[in-house]
Amino acid sequence: MKRTVTLTVNGTTYQRDVEPRTLLVHFLRDELGLTGTHIGCDTSQCGACTVMLDGKSIKSCTSFAIQATGSEITTIEGLADGDTLHPLQDGFWEEHGLQCGYCTPGMILSSLQLLQRNPNPSEEEIRKGIEGNLCRCTGYQNIVKAVQHAAAKMAEAKV
Repeated sequence: MKRTVTLTVNGTTYQRDVEPRTLLVHFLRDELGLTGTHIGCDTSQCGACTVMLDGKSIKSCTSFAIQATGSEITTIEGLADGDTLHPLQDGFWEEHGLQCGYCTPGMILSSLQLLQRNPNPSEEEIRKGIEGNLCRCTGYQNIVKAVQHAAAKMAEAKV
């Protein structure tokens, strides 16, 4: 028996009938075509599926779409402002914070929550903030630099 899900994703409200067992990651990718949210481990260990749900980063591979009814979701596709990258996206570009790019959307959205809570994190705080996201390519150093870059750009913008 399908259930109706109504949620706002990247500023647009959607209503769809889904099976109650539909995971949020599959809803975003299959129903809405937002393939920037990656499917990695299906056990919430890797963080590739991280999205923002009502301002908090969550692992969408272990959340049902029906649980998100009435919520606001931001995916990696919703961060840029037209052709202008979000400072985190720019930081990952400028500081070479990615190699294969598979973990990047989740890393960026986890980092966004970190910067919302702490606009000037130390290296240790950044590493703690992204610890639920696995990267198999970079060794994390450039990811840390990317978050520091974004923090500086975001602080400049507030001046």
